[in-house]
Amino acid sequence: MRSTYGTNFSLTLFGESHGPAVGFVLDGLPAGIALDLDNIRAALTRRRPSGKISTQRQEQDAFRFLSGFYKGRTCGTPLTFVIENSAQRSEDYDEMQFLPRPSHADYAAFAKYGGYQDARGGGHFSGRITAGLVAAGAIFQQILSEHGVAIGTHVASCRGICDRGFDWAHVNDDLSALLSPGFPVLSPKARQQMLLAIEQAQSEGDSLGAVLETAVSGLPAGLGEPFFHSVESEISHLLFSIPAVKGVEFGLGFGFAEGTGSACNDAFVALAPGRAVTRTNFNGGVNGGITNGMPVVFSTVVKPTPSIYKEQDTVDVRTGEPKKLRIRGRHDPAIFHRARAVIDAAAAIALCDLYFGRFGYLWARKEGPCVTV
Repeated sequence: MRSTYGTNFSLTLFGESHGPAVGFVLDGLPAGIALDLDNIRAALTRRRPSGKISTQRQEQDAFRFLSGFYKGRTCGTPLTFVIENSAQRSEDYDEMQFLPRPSHADYAAFAKYGGYQDARGGGHFSGRITAGLVAAGAIFQQILSEHGVAIGTHVASCRGICDRGFDWAHVNDDLSALLSPGFPVLSPKARQQMLLAIEQAQSEGDSLGAVLETAVSGLPAGLGEPFFHSVESEISHLLFSIPAVKGVEFGLGFGFAEGTGSACNDAFVALAPGRAVTRTNFNGGVNGGITNGMPVVFSTVVKPTPSIYKEQDTVDVRTGEPKKLRIRGRHDPAIFHRARAVIDAAAAIALCDLYFGRFGYLWARKEGPCVTV
């Protein structure tokens, strides 16, 4: 049983939805990195619920470092980060301890842990745990940005409503705009229509899912380790750890099934000896599991929030008797707009692991003394 990711560093998430705290332990960062705490706060704000289309559980996400951070810089020792929970209402889950909620991890966790799991609010399977992932990702996004890499995610489509795509001639402007808090779309018209659709589902006690599109600009060619540590497999590994993510595709993705090689190949254009770009980017910036210097582009499917207020069928796991379940508590009619911060974080963590493997861990530190023996 593990909650740790990483080949060239290790990132461990800890905590439960209604436990005293959530957070992470990160081991493998070099000493001397000046952490931008405002950047971490901004990332947590993008993940935090806001407005009437989100849960009314309002956690302030005040955080502190318990180790590995001194005088504004990393120490090189394990970095321990904690956010204390303060707005739990565990009584909302008392009657559901043995009544697994449809499409939640309740029954799977019961089977795995023999009934000893913390079932309140989903426990360790709750989206609350992603606060630690987002905070860790913010650190890696800071490191990437110092090397000219930018990441951004928007809601590409929701219930038949489509946002405009990235403007590849000005993609960094789009990515910068998506760092703002609020509903992450590129078209004001799409924003209005999607919000109305979410509010309609909410009024019916229901929920919605969406497809999110992510772009990463500024990556060099040559990142990725085939076969088992390709760019796609590393990013997908972390994306599928995010609650509610049920599908991932890179570039044209499943659209390749409808095309031909002549239509879908990305023709090369020379920039200089040893350097080239492609006219198109159907492959999403990756060939053979390795970055080719074009923006890495992928899409993620986030399913409708399974916590809905309609009556649903379940069973009592103690007796096997069929039961009716009407969920109480505070729940989101949609979580995909909050998930964009988690997706950005997951991509940053995976890419930094690949960077560390190619350039060494001191690549992350661009300034300060470096003593060799």
